[in-house]
Amino acid sequence: MKRRLPFQVKLFLSLVGFSCLLLALLGAILFHVLDRQLHRDLGQRARVQATQIALMPGLAEKVAARDVSEIARLIQPLRNQSDASYIVIGDVREQHLYHSESPERLHLPMIGGDNAEVLQGKTIISMRKGGIGVSLRSKAPILDANHQVIGIVSVGYLTSYIANINARLLWQAGLYGLLLLILLFIFSWMFTRNVKRQMFWLEPKEIASLVLQQKALLEAMYEGIFAVNAEKQLILINRAARELLDIRQPENELIGKPIEKIVQTPLTFFDPTSAVDNRSLHDQITVLNQREVIVNRVPIEVEPGAERGWVFSFRDKNDINTLSSQLSQVKRYADNLRIMRHEQLNWTATLAGLLQMQRYDDAMRYIQAQSEGAQAVLDFVSTRITSPCLCGLLLGKFVSAREKGIELAFDPACQLTRIPSSISETALMSVIGNLLDNAVDATLKAHNSAAPVELYISDRNQELLIEVADQGVGIDDALKPHIFEQGVSSKPSDVHEMAGSDHGIGLYLAAGYINQAGGSIEVTDNSPQGTIFSVFIPFPAPVSTGQHHE
Repeated sequence: MKRRLPFQVKLFLSLVGFSCLLLALLGAILFHVLDRQLHRDLGQRARVQATQIALMPGLAEKVAARDVSEIARLIQPLRNQSDASYIVIGDVREQHLYHSESPERLHLPMIGGDNAEVLQGKTIISMRKGGIGVSLRSKAPILDANHQVIGIVSVGYLTSYIANINARLLWQAGLYGLLLLILLFIFSWMFTRNVKRQMFWLEPKEIASLVLQQKALLEAMYEGIFAVNAEKQLILINRAARELLDIRQPENELIGKPIEKIVQTPLTFFDPTSAVDNRSLHDQITVLNQREVIVNRVPIEVEPGAERGWVFSFRDKNDINTLSSQLSQVKRYADNLRIMRHEQLNWTATLAGLLQMQRYDDAMRYIQAQSEGAQAVLDFVSTRITSPCLCGLLLGKFVSAREKGIELAFDPACQLTRIPSSISETALMSVIGNLLDNAVDATLKAHNSAAPVELYISDRNQELLIEVADQGVGIDDALKPHIFEQGVSSKPSDVHEMAGSDHGIGLYLAAGYINQAGGSIEVTDNSPQGTIFSVFIPFPAPVSTGQHHE
């Protein structure tokens, strides 16, 4: 299998390749500019030298006399000081009178064919091939006293000389280019490494796979999830969140909008002081778009301590309450079964012992005594309470309390033939179960734990009335206004209690069910000690049909 290069290496090679191509292109452009500028400068330098030589005193007379030796003696000092490749003096017949590099060409014709304009009195610059090679040269006319052209001065720079200058300049530019290329190598490697670090060392395909997995995961989750950046603009929202918050627009139309234009939140929802550590929130009850939900908030941190936004997950509070209630019911049923099994084992062991000792009369009396107590409670509850589930709950609580040494006393006037339509049977069981559990626990904490827990249930007078009275430790007056708030408990804390205790949940859930049913719950002091919880849930008024009969 062909091994693929990592993204960092690909990006590094791409940057290096592009940098090399860019440097090569810049080098070619620079070489072209320098070469053209060099030709222009050398052309002007040759023009100045040719003009100055043509105006030298005595040169015109020696050219007119064709005095070759005197011309050479006059020009040679200048040739020694000039950087030109050659200096040539010719007459009007275009024959050499002086050649600084090839003396053997004296009296031979000048080569190049560019003398016509010079003989007309003009100074020119041209690129022609002469006797010693191609050169950039300037020619100026030599004038006599009558301003007549009597000779030609040619000063030139061979192309090989120009090439040497270009090569030297190019070598220097190449050194700087190489240094720049090394710096680009270092920069490219650091840049690609930083990009890879920003990508958490993942390859682009891995990032694309994670994005697809994230989308699938968000759409598959039952909880609503949305995320905002530091400017409180929406950057993510899943389908469940849109459904729970009754948002009709698709996700692509919501992304980038301020969250307050999409979700109606309480004023303190984004207040950092509302979080325990100014960053995270867990199981906060709030209202989003007129729906009561339970929210968790987690910060988005690219680096530790640097928040770039927040992710919120939430579920409908009713769903949580239902699950909590169902779980509480299951736990209570399990506890009741365990207690009843324990008692049955004790009864069975006692009965087995009596039978083994052949004390049959005592065994019969024991069976009758045990069945009479249980049967009396069973008959009373099943006669006065029409709900089978509620009967089972009350019998279980009776047995559970008796095992703990507490008597659960039912008021003789108890009666429940109907349940208000505003509260479900499950919710009502949760209310009664939580109140009885609290009463039993409070009685166990008291010094006099022999006092009974009393229960009164009545559906008379167009309202459901529930009273649970105990003679336990009671509730402090300062705690009473907050006893139904989440996390507030009347139970004394125990240092040995396991972390994650559900104290402060039972009364909170019970009060929530009662408020949803349009009822109320009151807490008062019992006499001589303890607490009385009173629940009032009205029955809905019958709907009038508007018909009258005489």
